Amino acid sequence: MSEHLLIAAGFGGQGVMLIGQILATAGMFDNKHTTWLPSYGPEMRGGTANCTVVVSDEPIASPITNTPNELIIMNIPSLIKFEKEIQSDGLMVINTSVVDRDTIRDDISIIKVDANAIAEKLGNLKVANMVVLGAYLKKTGAVTLEGVKKALEEKLTGSKAALVNLNIRAIEEGMKSVS
Repeated sequence: MSEHLLIAAGFGGQGVMLIGQILATAGMFDNKHTTWLPSYGPEMRGGTANCTVVVSDEPIASPITNTPNELIIMNIPSLIKFEKEIQSDGLMVINTSVVDRDTIRDDISIIKVDANAIAEKLGNLKVANMVVLGAYLKKTGAVTLEGVKKALEEKLTGSKAALVNLNIRAIEEGMKSVS
């Protein structure tokens, strides 16, 4: 059974909720079982925010986990809060543009992505979250790129529809950043 228990965490405004929504929606397009559960700190923009995403081949017993097997970390407070919780042999994807220190864990796989620099090269710092998502997808294969593209088209509508292709490019660049 393939089960991805992910917590994506960062400051409000870094797009961690969108990461979770895209993953959960893509999982549905891929005919997997998915849940997405947001958690906000005292302030939305600038405060801490995280979400739990479960993507599984089997029905999901609970949408929450205290011991994820995967983490996406967008800032230092999130690293400090969640690095102790991840399961041994888990995977942590870190945005090194913001997180400038190493984890205390030596029993997990770590992918470091300079997401802000990659996003800047694409012309929009706001897609740093999608760069990190791309690195995560390359390493885990949790959902398909095709499912992610459909999820982006569903989530980014109206005036945001023009950003779909940029987000896809950011994901592809994130995937390329992982060896």
